[in-house]
Amino acid sequence: MSAPLLDRIDLSLDVQPVAVEDLQKVRAHEGAETSAEILLRVMAARERQEARFLEMRFHVNAAMDVRTLEKCCPLDSGSEELLAQAVRRLGLSARAYHRTIKVARTIADLEGAEHILQLHIAEALQYRQSIGLDD
Repeated sequence: MSAPLLDRIDLSLDVQPVAVEDLQKVRAHEGAETSAEILLRVMAARERQEARFLEMRFHVNAAMDVRTLEKCCPLDSGSEELLAQAVRRLGLSARAYHRTIKVARTIADLEGAEHILQLHIAEALQYRQSIGLDD
């Protein structure tokens, strides 16, 4: 695929196959987050987004324009520096730069964090790197 087309893919994960032995273990899933728990986390994140955009024409992070992104997603200096390094090293486009912040905001929402932290930016960048945008 061409770089401009790959640039439109916001999230990508490399998933290794699960061994059948692991699937058949009864205790393999102990301590893992259940689908019901994940659903509650996602619903809470969506509620945070709806509250954030109450006065706007959209209700989710993905729909933010650049002006709203700058207002609703301030970055601390560590997050800004990490993102700047990624732009320089990976050659991220302006679109990829802004999408990374939106993904980081969503990651923060899923964690219940009020602010985007450097670790949220790092995780969002990992999702971009796995699709080969830095090749």
